[in-house]
Amino acid sequence: MRIRTATRDELPLLGELERAAGAPFAEIGMPEIAEDEPPAPEELARYLDHGTALVAEAPDGTVAGYLLAEPVDGALHIEQVSVHPGHARRGIGRALIEHLAEGTDAPALTLTTFADVPWNAPYYARCGFRPLADAELTPGLREIRRQEAEHGLDRWPRLCMRRDLPARGGPSA
Repeated sequence: MRIRTATRDELPLLGELERAAGAPFAEIGMPEIAEDEPPAPEELARYLDHGTALVAEAPDGTVAGYLLAEPVDGALHIEQVSVHPGHARRGIGRALIEHLAEGTDAPALTLTTFADVPWNAPYYARCGFRPLADAELTPGLREIRRQEAEHGLDRWPRLCMRRDLPARGGPSA
């Protein structure tokens, strides 16, 4: 598996992958999430232009997963991590997150997620993220949560999480 920056030509594929990755939500009583329409390629293009759009390429050349991130209040905020169910449980999501963590000078990664979905908050906790208390939320994270609530995602418990990263560069001892 190879992790690299997505190309503009691949943006429509990310929507298809998102639909497939969302299907398991229907099985746990969250059909609205499974049926939610993925972002249009034009909307995804902003991550290529102003953020990060990574893909995990399977050995056969297909896109097995992707990650979208952008700067929010000094951290790098993961907007989406999706892995096609046919490639699930192979460490692809974790590899995308690690690639992002290793390639940034940001002090932390943040994300918002469903608290009780096994492949959401519990998974991210295993990847080194910790839940943030309300008092720890930055203005940008509060705005993201407001938009999520407006979109109806607060029907299920959600939370913000953060993973602090080691300082990069700087003077050596």
